[in-house]
Amino acid sequence: MKKAYIPLGIFAVLLIFLAIGLTRDPHEIPSPLIGKPAPAFTAPVLGKAGETLSNKNMLGQVWLLNTWASWCVACRVEHPLLVEFVKTNPLPIIGLDYKDKEADGLKWLARYGDPYTRAIVDADGRIGIDFGVYGVPESFLIDKQGIIRYKQIGPFTEEVLREKLVPLIKELQI
Repeated sequence: MKKAYIPLGIFAVLLIFLAIGLTRDPHEIPSPLIGKPAPAFTAPVLGKAGETLSNKNMLGQVWLLNTWASWCVACRVEHPLLVEFVKTNPLPIIGLDYKDKEADGLKWLARYGDPYTRAIVDADGRIGIDFGVYGVPESFLIDKQGIIRYKQIGPFTEEVLREKLVPLIKELQI
């Protein structure tokens, strides 16, 4: 008789996990990199033959690494927000052109505007893998010591920029 309750108990446990999972925001996936040093990288600068940029070049300043690609539909939603954001927020944004062709990335920036202090090329996706990128766009706010302080999965919205990113930037820039 007790064996009959085992499947019911398993079902109840699964139902509880499902209910908990449905209450969570899928954009707030905890990143194991939050509070840890950003992965080291050196990458070619988009459209600048022979020029490279390293995360070491960014030490001493708060900055944002924004992954994007010319083939990314969600990036087209986010991009105008970033173009406007940099007009009023003096934050270096490094664009990581993820698994893209350099010529396509350059055309995309020429067409939609360039909010980046520098855009770098990640043609094989290695830098993105090191940062744990699930898909583009994703962004990482990195402090003056090179520590990742925030991760945005998916495109930024005006609300997230205003209510989460700007206050955190101000706090980190002190």
